[in-house]
Amino acid sequence: MGIEGKVALITGAGQGIGRAIALRLASDGADIAIVDVNGDKAEAVADEVRSRGSKAISIVADVTARDQVRAAVDQADEELGSFDIIVNNAGIAQVNPIADVTPDEVSRILAVNVEGVLWGIQVAAAKFKALGHGGKIINASSIAGHEGFAMLGVYSATKFAVRALTQAAAKEFASDGITVNAYCPGVVGTDMWVTIDERFAELTGAPRGATFEKFVGGIALGRAQTPDDVAAFVSYLAGPDSDYMTGQAGLIDGGLVFR
Repeated sequence: MGIEGKVALITGAGQGIGRAIALRLASDGADIAIVDVNGDKAEAVADEVRSRGSKAISIVADVTARDQVRAAVDQADEELGSFDIIVNNAGIAQVNPIADVTPDEVSRILAVNVEGVLWGIQVAAAKFKALGHGGKIINASSIAGHEGFAMLGVYSATKFAVRALTQAAAKEFASDGITVNAYCPGVVGTDMWVTIDERFAELTGAPRGATFEKFVGGIALGRAQTPDDVAAFVSYLAGPDSDYMTGQAGLIDGGLVFR
């Protein structure tokens, strides 16, 4: 028995890793609520989910606004008939030396990467309790949540914070049958990494693509990661095989950071 008939909500699912997670969980048999700030992208992914035979809805919401996250969870429950899994995937990157980071930049990335996860945890746990059953909370951390990287200091701090929230929430909600885990990707071939690479080029003078290739060169398995690689691990976290796992932040990076 897997997650057939379960309802999963994924934030930041209009593209990249979030899209791959939505499609994988749909292939596993779940119905999917696609949440993104871009409605057109969210609906396009919802169409892809429907083509796989699962129900899907698209919801426009900003994860930094707790009321919008709560409304998205309520809508998923009402329109899809249940609520069992949340994947707090939405996040943004920031490449800047610590000496140059501005207050506005810090506020923005903390709001999306930390508060967005916090509100997702809070709202999902409340809904699971109201429905009278346990559930799965799955958060997006990163290799940068296990090791701080130069030029990615504040980004790394937000991903360390996600690990802390994951551990604390796992302890607080275990008695309710709610597990809380995180996934920690590495160098994934997505638009986010294109942006990271371009910003490193601006700051260091390296040719475009050089930073990406440098990081990929350190991966033991010898290739860049795909969104599907991440989605496969999230599938495990969403399913019953991980029922005895909670409070963990698993590295899924091809062998780049070892802990």
